[in-house]
Amino acid sequence: MKVVGFAGYSGSGKTTLLEQVIPALRQRGLRVSVVKHAHHRFDIDHPGKDTWRHRQAGAFEVVVASEHRLALMREYEQPYRLTVHQMLAELYEGVDWVLVEGFKESDLLKVEVWRAPTADFAGHPARYPDDDFIVAIATDAPEQLPVPTGRPLLDLNQPEAVAAWLVDNGERFEYSFENRT
Repeated sequence: MKVVGFAGYSGSGKTTLLEQVIPALRQRGLRVSVVKHAHHRFDIDHPGKDTWRHRQAGAFEVVVASEHRLALMREYEQPYRLTVHQMLAELYEGVDWVLVEGFKESDLLKVEVWRAPTADFAGHPARYPDDDFIVAIATDAPEQLPVPTGRPLLDLNQPEAVAAWLVDNGERFEYSFENRT
């Protein structure tokens, strides 16, 4: 499987880009999974539902499945931060691409999503000057990048071109579980 991270600050457009890159990869016949980092407490379950009731009763894990989907919920008694590599190990083996959103500090090869400051977006410093794992920058304002770079510049508004670049450079993103925990 191939793994690529998409890193950038909140509001830069990571989720929007991924929701457009996913179908572009799927149209090429590729199976795509996503690993997403959540900063806050979140829940995918709803109060009163069976699985919620099982978790509230103290179940460590609840797996719920139908003929269309499977979900695993795991409760940690103490705060525990999974590494991106631990999360990748949880995925189905038959996936072609894993797009990782967040985990900007990880040692995965990443595409930085960067937007210039505007009236609606305060902007943030670029990460690529100090992160050797960033292999490309997806931006809507290449002329405003704060530091010149030799890395590929991808048009944030052209998700099909981003998907094509990923596929064309696929060998670079081959992932190995060896020595990763």
